[in-house]
Amino acid sequence: MILKMRIGKANIEKLSRASLVLATIAVALLAAGFSSGVYAADHIKGRELYDRNCSVCHGPTGQSVMPGAPNLARGEGMLKPDFTLLASIRAGRNAMPAYQGILSDRDIMDVIAYVRTLH
Repeated sequence: MILKMRIGKANIEKLSRASLVLATIAVALLAAGFSSGVYAADHIKGRELYDRNCSVCHGPTGQSVMPGAPNLARGEGMLKPDFTLLASIRAGRNAMPAYQGILSDRDIMDVIAYVRTLH
């Protein structure tokens, strides 16, 4: 048995408005819940961390001094999204040590923000 429902134009408009209001409230609640932990990366702190942890191989200006280390001043490898770079820095690669447990994710994001200024 197939039931046919007739919904008038006025009812459709009411449902549309109601769903828009509910969606707006949901987004506002999500934003309020997540906003306390969301900060922009600090490239000034990133420079300090870079100088202390990265410049030995990648050079003080991002021009690599160690064979095989990406030249960050030319942007080698920096075309990747921040979270991909975060995962790479956490894990390390070849001669680069894994920084998970050495630097926090926030610190790594600060370093990424600084390195993006080297171009």
